[in-house]
Amino acid sequence: MLDKPTQNGRSNGSYDGKLVVEDLENLTFQVHRKVFVEPDILEQENRAIFDKCWIYVGHASEIRNPGDFRTRHVAGRPVIFCRDRQGNVRALFNVCRHRGAVVCREREGNTRQFYCIYHGWSYNTDGSIKGIPGDDAYPPNFNKKGMGLVPVPRLEHYKDFYFANLDPDAPDLHTYLAGAKDYIDLVVDQSPSGRMEIISGVQEYDMKANWKLLVENSVDDYHLVSTHATWLNYMRNSGVNVTPAKGHMLPTKGFGKDLGNGHLTTDNPNYRGRPVARWISVYGEDAKADIDAIRNELVERLGEARAARVADTNRNLCIFPNLVINDGSSVTVRNFTPVAPNLMKVTAWALGPVEETEAQRARRLHAFLTFYGPGGFATPDDVAALELAQQGYAAWREVPWTDLSRGMGNSQEQLATDEGHLRVFWRKWDSMMSGAPA
Repeated sequence: MLDKPTQNGRSNGSYDGKLVVEDLENLTFQVHRKVFVEPDILEQENRAIFDKCWIYVGHASEIRNPGDFRTRHVAGRPVIFCRDRQGNVRALFNVCRHRGAVVCREREGNTRQFYCIYHGWSYNTDGSIKGIPGDDAYPPNFNKKGMGLVPVPRLEHYKDFYFANLDPDAPDLHTYLAGAKDYIDLVVDQSPSGRMEIISGVQEYDMKANWKLLVENSVDDYHLVSTHATWLNYMRNSGVNVTPAKGHMLPTKGFGKDLGNGHLTTDNPNYRGRPVARWISVYGEDAKADIDAIRNELVERLGEARAARVADTNRNLCIFPNLVINDGSSVTVRNFTPVAPNLMKVTAWALGPVEETEAQRARRLHAFLTFYGPGGFATPDDVAALELAQQGYAAWREVPWTDLSRGMGNSQEQLATDEGHLRVFWRKWDSMMSGAPA
């Protein structure tokens, strides 16, 4: 059961300064819409959440070779995610030590050094200083060796997913991920060698909505029938049974899960059609033998029960605060960064086993693009819905509360169409914003 007492209060529409109000006696849970529109709240989020949590940087497969690099923004800071000439993975602040200019201006590549165009300072791929033009003009006590690029305070990884933390005193990544590790394992188990890779290519788009709305949307199965009717019709026409069972909104009964530390997921029996699922009709009869071979390999390597867990269930995993791994018809790694209260930048990559054949990879990318792509069945619908919500929040003073009480009367596990797992996110958000102990 997800609903555990954390904060009590009245949710009768009055506002006493609390932004998240949970009333267990009356089974209501409300979020004040001020949190989606006020710049001072975003600034507080940057300090209380993004400066304190483990924030996704990238996947090891993106920087396979010494000298490979990717430039990213982590908690609003420019960062170089790279592998140095000795093969070590680094995350360096992309800021020249001289006058503060961004050093590496390319999005990605391979290099022997990072060079600042402003005054010509250069750095090795491990961040150490390489050259300072005219360094004889500096005084004798000038510490040239101490002028390298500054690394992020903490950089750790789990199964090749790298995260940075700006708080040197934060708990280690393994502790932070808590139950989310089990769901990352389900993703990695799709590879016979345990090696997954980011597939070349990236999706990037802006969304005119608050970043927290995408957290909610990513794990909200309640909106599926109304928002994604076009996709459901496509699945029906492809031969997949997506007709809701009696008493349920979806064809199968899935659940929302609290994974600890604000992480959450949906966990559904599979009905979407995926490269290792039974729903061959989505991919055509030509794929049947190939998909059967994938399933047989999973059973031989993992056992029947674990293979069924990998192949016959799908999940949308949200790692607090802003990373979502959608493991369904494809595996999508989606990261989103707030720019303003009503604007976020979204970046998404496809992830797959390194052993995939060309045909298997083509099916994976087809699923990645047709559902989660910016021109696919799902994402344009979601963007429209979230931007409409953001537009509605212009009236937040007159219509101040968002209700997330669905399923609070359910004494059993929370369904994926309930909102218990959304409440997990908001409790963590509220505790960090208020400075409460974890």
